[in-house]
Amino acid sequence: MAERERQLAPPYGGVFVPRTTVLDRDAVARAVRRMAHEIIERNEGLTDVCVVGLQTGGIAFASAIARQLADIEGTEVPLGKLDVAFYRDDINLRPVLPEAVTDMPFDIDRKTVILVDDVLFTGRTIRAALDALLDQGRTRAVQLAVMVDRGHRELPIRPDFVGKNLPTRRIEVVNATMDSVELGEMQKGGQ
Repeated sequence: MAERERQLAPPYGGVFVPRTTVLDRDAVARAVRRMAHEIIERNEGLTDVCVVGLQTGGIAFASAIARQLADIEGTEVPLGKLDVAFYRDDINLRPVLPEAVTDMPFDIDRKTVILVDDVLFTGRTIRAALDALLDQGRTRAVQLAVMVDRGHRELPIRPDFVGKNLPTRRIEVVNATMDSVELGEMQKGGQ
């Protein structure tokens, strides 16, 4: 779920109420496999390619993409985790707590980084991720892979690899996991 949606989620009192399953487990797996093939094709292989998942929603998808890349090409790609909490532009508007630890056990200098997240909404989290990556090193390129692009961009950010384009209303919530992609609403206290 996107950050705005997490603000309503527990422990703040809200509950995600799914309305529709957009992708089931098999469809999510097919989308991940397709994105892995697109990554290989666009980069003409995996030389100097690494995968970085955004804490916490992008981690499962980054891991799945890295496994698919290894299965297809027979070579492991470096896999990292990036927390962007302290890079957000709303840091002075709400309390900010790190989601989880940044873990980048490899050098990203002159590498193509495949930045992975679950849902692309306004683009603000990705902007923060780009700033966080700059503190890690100077990449050759950054390419964005998301499971769901739901529109409503507030910044000029566009994904390179998309599992599912899903036009939504701003008040709707998209919950993307390796088990499913669901569309629903956040309700306070399970109403």
